[in-house]
Amino acid sequence: MKGIITLLISIVVAALSVVAQPSADSVRVSLVVCSPGSAVYELEGHAALRVVFPDGRDMAVNYGIFDFDSPNFIYRFVKGETDYMVAAYPFAYFLESYRRDGREVVEYPLRLTSGESSKLLEMLQSNLLPENRVYRYNYVKDNCATRPLRIVEAAVGDTLSLQAPPYTAGWTFRDAMRHYHRNYPWYQFGIDLALGSGIDYPLSDHEKVFAPDMLRLMLSGAVVADSAGERRIMVDELVEYGPVRSGGGPLGPTPWPLTPLAVSFYILIAVLICALYDLRRRHVSRWADAIYMTAAGLAGCLVAFLVLVSTHEATSPNWLIVWLNPLCFIVPACIFIKKYARLLFCYEILNFVALFLLCMLWPLTGQVANVAFWPLIAADMVLSARYIYIYASCAKKSIQA
Repeated sequence: MKGIITLLISIVVAALSVVAQPSADSVRVSLVVCSPGSAVYELEGHAALRVVFPDGRDMAVNYGIFDFDSPNFIYRFVKGETDYMVAAYPFAYFLESYRRDGREVVEYPLRLTSGESSKLLEMLQSNLLPENRVYRYNYVKDNCATRPLRIVEAAVGDTLSLQAPPYTAGWTFRDAMRHYHRNYPWYQFGIDLALGSGIDYPLSDHEKVFAPDMLRLMLSGAVVADSAGERRIMVDELVEYGPVRSGGGPLGPTPWPLTPLAVSFYILIAVLICALYDLRRRHVSRWADAIYMTAAGLAGCLVAFLVLVSTHEATSPNWLIVWLNPLCFIVPACIFIKKYARLLFCYEILNFVALFLLCMLWPLTGQVANVAFWPLIAADMVLSARYIYIYASCAKKSIQA
């Protein structure tokens, strides 16, 4: 696949080398948007450019190419060093792949002057050079939708005026994600766990195009002011390509009993039953603490890595690190060793106080939490409170499984 893409890129670099010729006014350039798919990385849709030359060459320029099998892809993705690539290949292949996946493709032909077309093609030619075609992908700031739009805006010498649907007023990046991920609550749970307050500010209409499907909703009314200050409509009548088969969109809603919120309540109920049982017999069920806090510690390692190591701008600050951090491993490491009971007692006091303050001060952080977090935080506080009470009211020898 890499060899095929490289070959296609070299062919198109040569094809785009005619940008300086007067025939540039006959080149047709379009923004193309694909409807959302079923995979988690397809839920916001996809966007690309289409370039049709007078001699019949018809190319898709796609900024959404990535190699999942490249060395350390997952590690580099989490660290914020995800490299995507731009590739150009026949538009027929691009169109057919999405239509066969059951996804609709909508084309928005752009009203460009000869000079604007020439400038845009020059930029594409530069982007497709081997030394330039790889770029550092950013989920919300630099992706398959923002890149093509930015190139179009650079070609026309101004920012396109875009108007988002009224229902998106006041949206943040997280709000937009929740809209598109509404049938994938576990995916959104992971995003809310990983991304901090950096995505929780109100977006301009222009920032909302990070979601290609939102770009689709705004393109029909896109306008730009020319050098004389007159506003020009940028898009001709759109062209729709229906899917070859049905059922290619997002999956149906997750049943409520299987959602993160439901599961978090199951955990809280189990913890409450365990705590009441322990309080009645004045003994700590150490396995419950060990299991819960091991899971919290593992999640805490991920959160700490994203906050302290990752270069993703949206991962820090993340106030969930007060709840989920590597210090959670103190509990499973110490709870089965009696001589560490005092140390564990001190940790449980600090943990309870920290979680209490986190809950009280959360509105001041500017970060929006997933609703499923609160029952889990409550479960953590219940475990700490019952340990503190039992330790304080009983002799050390009574703290046993």
